[in-house]
Amino acid sequence: MFTGIVEELGEVVAVEQLPDASRFRLRGPLVTEGAKHGDSIAVNGVCLTVVEHGDGEFTADVMAETLKRSSLGALETGSRVNLERPMAVGDRLGGHIVQGHVDGTGTILERTPSEHWELVKVGLPAHLSRYVVEKGSITVDGVSLTVVDAAADFFTISLIPTTLALTTLGIKQPGDPVNLEVDVIAKYVERLLGPNAQENVK
Repeated sequence: MFTGIVEELGEVVAVEQLPDASRFRLRGPLVTEGAKHGDSIAVNGVCLTVVEHGDGEFTADVMAETLKRSSLGALETGSRVNLERPMAVGDRLGGHIVQGHVDGTGTILERTPSEHWELVKVGLPAHLSRYVVEKGSITVDGVSLTVVDAAADFFTISLIPTTLALTTLGIKQPGDPVNLEVDVIAKYVERLLGPNAQENVK
């Protein structure tokens, strides 16, 4: 379980292409502090398992399903990534409930800078549109954000200087892909109140 509050701006050190997967070596001195084999670390919002670690770096294997559903397949050596360790029991929930299970990818469409913040328009896949609402929560590349406007095929987010400086959202450009995770509570509500609601509660 994560909160979408990015702890560290990390970097891809190496990418090894395997027949049906990829192996990433990532640098993140903060998130690897005290890390153990089998721990989880969110990389651009994708929950990955630590396979090896040492000297401020860790290795994670990414299976074909994850590569298909996320933008991790576009990462290369030198790419910057958002890193977050899972929340500990008893911690403050600074963002919102994030699982690290990407629902799909969007695309940065526009960036409109202002003096103290920046409005970013993100293309939204049709199958996720019903879960995105004005003033609701969404995770973009692992960053917990509030939706400003929600439309059928896009939404907008407003980024403060801290988010621009400390996450990859400060360097993403129009045309770049981003990982999206919608509010899991909305998905459960839809399931429970759907056409087969009575069957679901039996």
